[in-house]
Amino acid sequence: MELTDLKKTWGKMASNRELDEDQLKEMLSKRTKNVIERIERNIKIGSVALFALFLIIAFDDYILSPEILGEMNATVPDWLAFLGAFSNTLLFTTFIYFVFKYYRVKRKCDVVCDLKDTLRKTVETLSLYQRLFYIALGSLTITMAVGFIAGLFQESVTELGVHDISFAEIQKDQLFFEIIIGLVFLVVIVGGIFVFLRWGFHRLYGNYCRKLKQTLKELNEIDE
Repeated sequence: MELTDLKKTWGKMASNRELDEDQLKEMLSKRTKNVIERIERNIKIGSVALFALFLIIAFDDYILSPEILGEMNATVPDWLAFLGAFSNTLLFTTFIYFVFKYYRVKRKCDVVCDLKDTLRKTVETLSLYQRLFYIALGSLTITMAVGFIAGLFQESVTELGVHDISFAEIQKDQLFFEIIIGLVFLVVIVGGIFVFLRWGFHRLYGNYCRKLKQTLKELNEIDE
């Protein structure tokens, strides 16, 4: 129940009594504790999901991709391998940094912080992680898009070499159609991964960050 709704309900139940601020703060404290417990649960879920993602990336980098490239007699350019390693490291590092900072804030607030400080520091930590996550996700998305385009180009060059055909000999309509098909696959695959990871972040942390911000706002209204 939001603070405004709670005040209305309280007024209907006891119109001749003033709203007890201590009781309201206790309710907000219980809500905060409940949300923080869910965040900590979701950190564990996020750790499992990140480990699974690491296994998938490792499987692709060391088993699947080398096998496919070996059949095509192609290799991954060094710059693309570096870009992939950088984006993956950035994604994992942001999560590790968030977990470290979150639990450091939690340990400190368990000792010296009041409810308002706990809310403020937790919201700041989640908001920082959200910004870092989007930077890492943007880097990962760009890397996947560049890798997809580079792979598509390499495959096209290989196919033309096999049939001894140059780019100049390809009809413009056919080339345009193949580019459109490639862009569609790019949007569906890369865009789908981006949307999925963004949705997962909001499910694990974004919604709870919004609730904590609302609770902090309500607490400030009580103290005014």
